[in-house]
Amino acid sequence: MTKALLIVNPSSGGEEAKKYEEQATEKLNTLFDEVIVKHTEEAGDAIDFAKEAAQAKLDSVFAMGGDGTVNEAISGLAEETYRPNFGFFPLGTVNDLARALNLPLDPEEAISKLDIKRTKSLDVGKLNDQYFMNVVAIGTIPESINDVDVEDKTKFGKLAYFISGIKNVIGTESYDFELTIDGESQEITSTTLIIGSTNSVGGFEQLFSDAQVDDGKMHLLYLKDESLLETVKSLPDLLTGVKESTDNVGYVTFEKGTIAVKEKTLGTNVDGDEGPELPITVEILPAHLTVYAGEVND
Repeated sequence: MTKALLIVNPSSGGEEAKKYEEQATEKLNTLFDEVIVKHTEEAGDAIDFAKEAAQAKLDSVFAMGGDGTVNEAISGLAEETYRPNFGFFPLGTVNDLARALNLPLDPEEAISKLDIKRTKSLDVGKLNDQYFMNVVAIGTIPESINDVDVEDKTKFGKLAYFISGIKNVIGTESYDFELTIDGESQEITSTTLIIGSTNSVGGFEQLFSDAQVDDGKMHLLYLKDESLLETVKSLPDLLTGVKESTDNVGYVTFEKGTIAVKEKTLGTNVDGDEGPELPITVEILPAHLTVYAGEVND
């Protein structure tokens, strides 16, 4: 007898959430013998629900919500010895992991096209004692992202992040970072560091052009900027995608690293939400989950 859990964030997707929940439940009931539905009410609920499902050895766990809900569900599964297959129906603003897995961004289409025979391995990122699915951002622009108003996120989508970044770039401050990447230490000066495990960051696909969800690597880029002019010079590289270091950006792949900042207090942005302050330790957990993926492009 196959069992699945559907974790629903009822605040995602606006007034449409209830309709999508009904559609998803109906679809899952055609694929599994039993479907359990649980609603989140506060932060951490999806972590607890997913963890309980793993301990009960359910076959699959599905999340319906934005990147935060998906992050929590993955975090709940990540530390368990037995980890059910994972799937999700995107209802958020950016939906980076959905983009990376080629899932439809329209919830109805994502539900109708779910195929539990189409699975893929997914690397999971670990930051200190928490987990992430997509990106850790550090510096002036990421700090501004933490300040994006929830109402603006809803109104402007991923454009809200861009607007916030532009507002703050004129007052850009550079930082002296100490990095240890796979045992090699170095010091850099930069306004912004971005660590990603997929190609899509903040809704901008192909930022890390060569990144795959199952390549066993973290992808780190940093702007080589100590002035506004140098920041502006780096933008074309970011827009075309980063595969290697250039005069304007640094790029490296790694499995485990630590990042600290000299003589400053600096926070992080993790999967779109405010994260811990530096120093941090980041590592990749290769092929840690099996996920339901979208159709492969021709």
